[in-house]
Amino acid sequence: MKTVHLSETRDWPLWRRPVALLALMAAAMPIAFATWSALLNNFVIEMAGFDGADIGWLHTVREIPGFLAIGVIFIIIFMREQVLALVSLVLLGFATVITAQFPSLGGLLFVTLLSSIGFHYYETANQSLQLQWIDKARAPQVLGILMAVGSGATLLAYGAIVLTWRAFDLSYDLVYWVAGSITVAMALFAFWAFPQFESPNPQTKKMVLRKRYWLYYLLQFMSGARRQIFVVFAGFMMVEKFGFSVSDITSLFMATLVVNMIVAPQLGRAVAYFGERAALIVEYAGLFGIFAFYIGLYLFDWSATVAAALYILNNIFFSLALAIKTYFQKIADPGDIAPTAAVAFTINHIAAVFLPASLGYLWLVSPISVFVAAACMALVSLGLSCLIPRHPEPGNETVITRPVPSPAE
Repeated sequence: MKTVHLSETRDWPLWRRPVALLALMAAAMPIAFATWSALLNNFVIEMAGFDGADIGWLHTVREIPGFLAIGVIFIIIFMREQVLALVSLVLLGFATVITAQFPSLGGLLFVTLLSSIGFHYYETANQSLQLQWIDKARAPQVLGILMAVGSGATLLAYGAIVLTWRAFDLSYDLVYWVAGSITVAMALFAFWAFPQFESPNPQTKKMVLRKRYWLYYLLQFMSGARRQIFVVFAGFMMVEKFGFSVSDITSLFMATLVVNMIVAPQLGRAVAYFGERAALIVEYAGLFGIFAFYIGLYLFDWSATVAAALYILNNIFFSLALAIKTYFQKIADPGDIAPTAAVAFTINHIAAVFLPASLGYLWLVSPISVFVAAACMALVSLGLSCLIPRHPEPGNETVITRPVPSPAE
């Protein structure tokens, strides 16, 4: 396969540039993953008889490959990141194809592990490629657009489920097979249609842990812990507490995606204008309020409509997390991006390995306590975000870092 330096692609048509490949991958991944997620809660309850503890264990297994994402550092010694991203997409699609063939706890844990390896290794490589291929000045806007592309692809998948699930009495087997196959086909097309893009800065192919990145590491850790509670239990609550059907939960996801498609590019522009510090302060303050209202769903027995509105708002605030990426891009040595993306993914998943299972048991006793924990995590993240300087750069990574003095003229 031909190798092309990024500088050579500046005059190419937009559909041939690296950003087009990023957009294609951004569309391919959620077709399989979002379909798997949309059907998961109904599938495990209806076909496998899961309870809160079972779903907690499933998500714990799902996060193990994320915790081991540091292995990407060793894989890229032998395989280019672009190839790794596409191979991982193929694995994700294949695992989605076979999901319905294993309607038991043990079978679903195995398939989930395969799917998760594909998803997490793709995400690790993809985030690294985004930060290497996208110019710093345009990164927030472009990342917002890529988020909108992913939301659009997911919307198409959800729309197909809503329109055809009841009308044609579809089976879980057929839907998982079609969605997974489309992702595999798109990944194989990307192998054929695009050359290998050579980044201007060679990446360090060993583990990188730098003291000056400490705030980025902590933000990643808290982001992973807090997000797990939402990903695992918010959707499960909709089915368990409010009795949402496959069409209901998919319609909710669709509404969320439509909002994200409109809002995500605007949020990217807002991050570029106001800076990462302000964006993350708004995100974490908003998430604290959202989790407090989740508690109210149980204390005051609010309706499913309120729960759905909170779910949509939660996703909007999560979109501001792109500011963590651009914060790191501004403070990082160019050659640190790939190894640090792998390390950050592992840090992001430290809590994810044990939180779903442990909180799954807590959920059986007190769902309110699970959301209290999430609200507390949002407050910790809010405090950390206040440490980001208005203009982060190497030597000015936090507000408590003394900037390096400029030499006298």
